[in-house]
Amino acid sequence: MSACCGPARDAASGTPKGPAMASGTGSLPGVGDERQRLERLAGPAPQQLQLVGLPGGTFRSGSEDSGAYPEDGEGPVRKASVGPFAIGATTVTIAEFAVFVVDTGYRTDAERHGDSLVFAGLLPKGLRDRSPAVSATPWWRQVDGACWFRPEGPGSSVDRRADHPVTHVSRFDAEAYARWVGARLPTETEWEYAARGGLDQQPYPWGSVMEPSGRPRMNVFTGEFPDKPSGPVGTEPASSFPPNAYGLYNMTGNVWEWTSSRASAGDARPVLRGGSYMCHASYCRRYRTSARTFSTAETSLGHTGFRLALTTGRGRG
Repeated sequence: MSACCGPARDAASGTPKGPAMASGTGSLPGVGDERQRLERLAGPAPQQLQLVGLPGGTFRSGSEDSGAYPEDGEGPVRKASVGPFAIGATTVTIAEFAVFVVDTGYRTDAERHGDSLVFAGLLPKGLRDRSPAVSATPWWRQVDGACWFRPEGPGSSVDRRADHPVTHVSRFDAEAYARWVGARLPTETEWEYAARGGLDQQPYPWGSVMEPSGRPRMNVFTGEFPDKPSGPVGTEPASSFPPNAYGLYNMTGNVWEWTSSRASAGDARPVLRGGSYMCHASYCRRYRTSARTFSTAETSLGHTGFRLALTTGRGRG
């Protein structure tokens, strides 16, 4: 990712080893009570995919305004077209991912590595002090045992966060889940078309003002980043805040979202979109509809998730 957004896995640790998909449910994380906990966690998941069908069309993609990052390839503004498709009303939740794990025994890249990257402000002091900091972005800590069901490492739990976005999932993990449900990840262009909600060249899914009438419309860092937040820090439920005009929740803020696209013709790193609860105007304005960042496909972080897409008609190329 861009240095301020999050380090890449290959900058922090080695290459994943071992198979990702277990045979049946015998390799669920933990045994006994842990398995029962995952089954309870999966309980609230909906029985069907919650997707919103969109007609596709041509729109003006990218941005050249003062808040854009030219170095990320946000500009120039250009016409882009997408065919009909459907996209998740929300990101995939912890409960939905738990159903996948219970059914398949899947182990994420974070589990196979044995660690993942966590915002230091979410960690208790002892764990924060003993977890290695990433040199370029010391607010990130490499935490042993952190993964999708232990997002802040040992002692943490998602038992009360079943409706939050699943995090600590790599692009490989997101693709595995999508294959399991018979869907895919959205392309970067589809994602932006959906995020804009039919608006032309507006920085936010709802318009031009970040907080209309002084009311927050997304989950980003408030206060002084990184050590002096003025409010809660971390994920919020995937359906928090009003949706955009297409009925899509949290297209900016909360968690970064993997797409199926690559950074550029010469850079194969996957693109992520949307920004996260760690974005702050003082260092990262990537909580906008045109903003983008990149990472390696095996990277997992505590502010990154994904939503699904499906093709519903003949594409436009």
